[in-house]
Amino acid sequence: MTPAVKAFFDEATNTVSYVVREPQGTACAIIDSVLDFDHAAGRTSTESADAIAAWVKAEGLRVEWILESHVHADHLSAAPYLQEQLGGKIGIGDRITVVQDTFGKIFNEGTEFQRDGSQFDRLFREGDSFMIGQLRGEVLHTPGHTPACLTYVIGDAAFVGDTLFMPDFGTARCDFPGGSSADLFNSIQKILALPDETRIFVGHDYKAPGRDDYAWETTVGEQKALNVHVGAGRSIEEFVEMRDARDATLGMPRLILPSLQVNMRAGQMPEPDDQGDVFLKIPVNKI
Repeated sequence: MTPAVKAFFDEATNTVSYVVREPQGTACAIIDSVLDFDHAAGRTSTESADAIAAWVKAEGLRVEWILESHVHADHLSAAPYLQEQLGGKIGIGDRITVVQDTFGKIFNEGTEFQRDGSQFDRLFREGDSFMIGQLRGEVLHTPGHTPACLTYVIGDAAFVGDTLFMPDFGTARCDFPGGSSADLFNSIQKILALPDETRIFVGHDYKAPGRDDYAWETTVGEQKALNVHVGAGRSIEEFVEMRDARDATLGMPRLILPSLQVNMRAGQMPEPDDQGDVFLKIPVNKI
């Protein structure tokens, strides 16, 4: 079955969010939504999420799932806001508990922060399936970028999050806590084992050198042949050497500290203080 896919690109974070709908019917899922965040001012806004909500309503769709490919380190999730506006269940990989435990300690969250994934409505494991109306989705556990990364295979489309980028840009970094370049290579092999004609929708695009336009859709066949990091039969040893060396040169994402605190809570802010004010923490020399 071939789902219809609508992409929403957020240039501020280079994130692509998707609405996936059954080809005949009104059920849909939203994947990797964005809550706008002005880091300098500490202010959130919902312009990006509102664009998705407006389109869903205009199309007369029914949201059944709001899916996260992983705990994003470069943008805040709008999942709770969209759930309030449109309904649907919020889902993520069950290894979220590993991410919560790791960053719960880094942010000194204390015992009141639950590390069991209970902030989400559904925790997916390898091999799980779910329905979007009559459209079936399958779950691949694809760790490496983070321990909890998932790829959602919905009909002939695979939503890979940050695992793969466009073929001319390569693959995700693996130097966050819990990341592993060897795991990423093995995860990518799962994706590349899908039929060559499978459409791949990536989570970000940054315009590779020599390309003037943003892009986010490719295929398994194109990735196998052309991906600059894993294509043309590159070995795991070659990939790990390249990926680890490249990651050692990268700075941290601009929004990593607010993003992780919010996204490990399924997009919710930390609990307000007695005056109703919400604060995010800036751990020093911890990441």
